Amino acid sequence: MNKLLAIAGLVFAFAIGIYLGAAGNDAPVVVTANSDGAGYTGAAPSSDSDSSEGAAAGSLVTSGSSKFVAGPPQSDVVVTVEPGQLIQDAVKAAEPGTTIRVMPGDYSETVYIDKDGIRLLGMVVGSERPVLDGKGTLNDAILFSGNNIVVEGFYITRYKGNAIMSQAGNNYEIRDNIIVDTGVYGIFPQLGKNGVIEHNVISGIEDAAIYVGMSDNVHVAFNHVFDSVAGIEIENSRHAIVESNYVHDNTGGILAFITPGLPIKTTYDVIIRNNWVHNNNTPNFGAPGSTVGGIPAGTGIMVMAADDVVIEGNIITGNKTIGIISVDHNSAAQLTNVTVDPDADPNSDGLKILNNVMMNNGYETIDAVKAIMLTELKTGNPDILVIGPTKDSCIINRHRYVTVGTDDFAECDFANTYPIGNYLLADVAPRQIAPEDRGQIAYLGICAGCHTYTGRMIGPPVQIIQALYMDNPEGLAEYINAPIKKRPDYPEMPPQNYLDPETRLAVAKYMLSRTK
Repeated sequence: MNKLLAIAGLVFAFAIGIYLGAAGNDAPVVVTANSDGAGYTGAAPSSDSDSSEGAAAGSLVTSGSSKFVAGPPQSDVVVTVEPGQLIQDAVKAAEPGTTIRVMPGDYSETVYIDKDGIRLLGMVVGSERPVLDGKGTLNDAILFSGNNIVVEGFYITRYKGNAIMSQAGNNYEIRDNIIVDTGVYGIFPQLGKNGVIEHNVISGIEDAAIYVGMSDNVHVAFNHVFDSVAGIEIENSRHAIVESNYVHDNTGGILAFITPGLPIKTTYDVIIRNNWVHNNNTPNFGAPGSTVGGIPAGTGIMVMAADDVVIEGNIITGNKTIGIISVDHNSAAQLTNVTVDPDADPNSDGLKILNNVMMNNGYETIDAVKAIMLTELKTGNPDILVIGPTKDSCIINRHRYVTVGTDDFAECDFANTYPIGNYLLADVAPRQIAPEDRGQIAYLGICAGCHTYTGRMIGPPVQIIQALYMDNPEGLAEYINAPIKKRPDYPEMPPQNYLDPETRLAVAKYMLSRTK
């Protein structure tokens, strides 16, 4: 086995080298179909996208090796924060466009950025970097709702909620952070567009180490995620690439989901390529009843109801339940804690499985998988399992794998996605929030990360909240400001007291007005 893993490591390094050689051209590359079918362009963005800011068909342009979407510094103003000072004080005093340098030392606070163009840079000196320590009492380390934000260079640990959360901001870069034991999520962009998450090391997360929620045009690359429930999750999001990450010793490695009950109902155009997905056998320690809390330990890559997902060039090894699984919502209810959403397409269509190195998966699979294998008289350790209806799906070199549920898959007419460097956009207008939209954006950018309308996620369903507060938005706003633990079967809600009173009341009223 050690020899096999050594070979896998060499293959992984070689795959990264090929990728860098293919995508290292700085010249913009327009994504177009190759006449010989060797390259893949992805499905055109749907004209009926749930996001009013979804990319128009034909507008996706790659930008070669460039992963800088926040733009250059917007001013020459640089502020330095020393140990003993508060980072939040520097943020409050800063004009938009300011670069804030945080020197190595210990800091224990929550930093909230609601201005555009702020570059929050942890200064790494040798092996020392600034440490944000929540001491097991604070909920969130860094939250930002501004646009064109950069967060890099921090060591973040012992928070109860999130390490870094983007709340409806566009054009963000989150890189080179070390995140350990920060509660529910490590890096969590929500309702944003045009984001880069790269070169981070994340471990010990109760839900997802990297969780991209209801977002568009996001690039997740060269991260090291381990010892969490979910490694990397793309949820209700579009135009995302997850590549060249090392994902190991989680419960589930990489996920592409449509979670029922959220306001955005689609996930599509997701490329999962050139990752090493290894030994994701950690017992599930997610919140009981949550979606990821039902993922079987030993899951390498899981697709649930997402469309046009490409799984290509990954090394998938040592995942005891399954290497790759695709499941529809109806079947997922038997494997995970999922409720069916009548407004969401429950099936995964357009799944494309290309050349992946798969070794020693499914060696201790669960009874449900064994039962499905028996229906096709399949034996051996399963590499790939597809449950539920699917159309326009394909696979190449299927003889290399033990597959179940792929008999009606076509042979893919392309071998790789090299023509697509990334789905990042050259220029996205900063999100402007009108006063009348404040409650809706806060709900989508913050609340929907933990609350679906009918099903269970991290927090209770919106319907239960409505039953408690329907005629009392002021009471709900006060609870949002200073929540207390009411339910033993749900984790404690973090206070959202960084939001101003007007926003808290607006989001309370909007939540109580929801009908789906």
